[in-house]
Amino acid sequence: MRVLVTGGAGFIGSALVRYLVQELGYDVLTVDKLTYAGNLASLTLVADSPNHRFVKADICDAAAMAAAFAEFRPDRVMHLAAESHVDRSITGAAEFIQTNVLGTFTLLEASRAYWMTLTPPQQTAFRFLHVSTDEVYGSLGAEGLFAETTPYDPSSPYSASKAASDHLAKAWQRTYGLPVVVSNCSNNYGPYHFPEKLIPLTILNALEGKSLPVYGRGDNIRDWLHVDDHARALDLIAARGRPGETYNVGGRNERRNIDVVLSICAILDDLRPDAAPRSDLIAFVEDRPGHDARYAIDATRLETELGWRASYTFDSGIEQTIRWYLDNDWWWTPLRARHAGERLGLLEKTATAALEGESH
Repeated sequence: MRVLVTGGAGFIGSALVRYLVQELGYDVLTVDKLTYAGNLASLTLVADSPNHRFVKADICDAAAMAAAFAEFRPDRVMHLAAESHVDRSITGAAEFIQTNVLGTFTLLEASRAYWMTLTPPQQTAFRFLHVSTDEVYGSLGAEGLFAETTPYDPSSPYSASKAASDHLAKAWQRTYGLPVVVSNCSNNYGPYHFPEKLIPLTILNALEGKSLPVYGRGDNIRDWLHVDDHARALDLIAARGRPGETYNVGGRNERRNIDVVLSICAILDDLRPDAAPRSDLIAFVEDRPGHDARYAIDATRLETELGWRASYTFDSGIEQTIRWYLDNDWWWTPLRARHAGERLGLLEKTATAALEGESH
């Protein structure tokens, strides 16, 4: 099996590449632009594997994508390359539109051109897996779950750009017959997670005795999915998912943000006791603009059709993740020099005031 993985040096992408190469023995070509969140150190475990190759390239570069297809001749494409941090999208939306929308278009066209050169049996076997997020569905109330049929209602520039790319992927299947499958996942966590996101940021700030920022009152709820469980799901979806369909991937582990932070503090207090409880470091800060209240995935289709089950509970997964960070400072120390835990995604007060004035 020959798999081209875009965004394979990122958090979810690198977990997928390690799984495909180490556990399944696939031949994998990783394509990554190596922006701030792309990190070759996340591929250290497969760096010397004869069945893994890396190409530094931008998915918006049509010539580079065409060359990658012509040279590697994949059986599958697993597309994870994306700008992904909501806070960054609030103050820098242009990069999200460029990569997530135009980049996906460029990759779909490269895939289609390559697919057209295949024999009919090869065309039937080929798959393009477009990996997306539950954030395209918007915000849930206190009850209910996101299903594959939930209408799209994105709230942030990030989720809007992913929603657009989902629609492009589906359209290329319906219009051109390209065998596209789409997955939408809940919040991932686990090893090799860039330290601007809630869980790694909380772990590392707590270790260093820094403030633990929590938006609003910490009541926002997310469904947490261990990244290794997600990697297994993505391979199953690419292998057995039906073209034109969507598969939601969720861990059935809903937690309030404040409870996630409190869990991390309690585990760290047990593993690395300090003078005072780390929960004392929690600081409630101004909420994120457009912050969705709750996400929760209904993974029934994935579980019943493809037989997938999450192997981690949140409790087992968060302890495994914390222990990994304690044991692997070689990976995160250089990243902390670039992102030391400062808050992102704040709108300028003057701009906000001007907009409010215009609305009246």
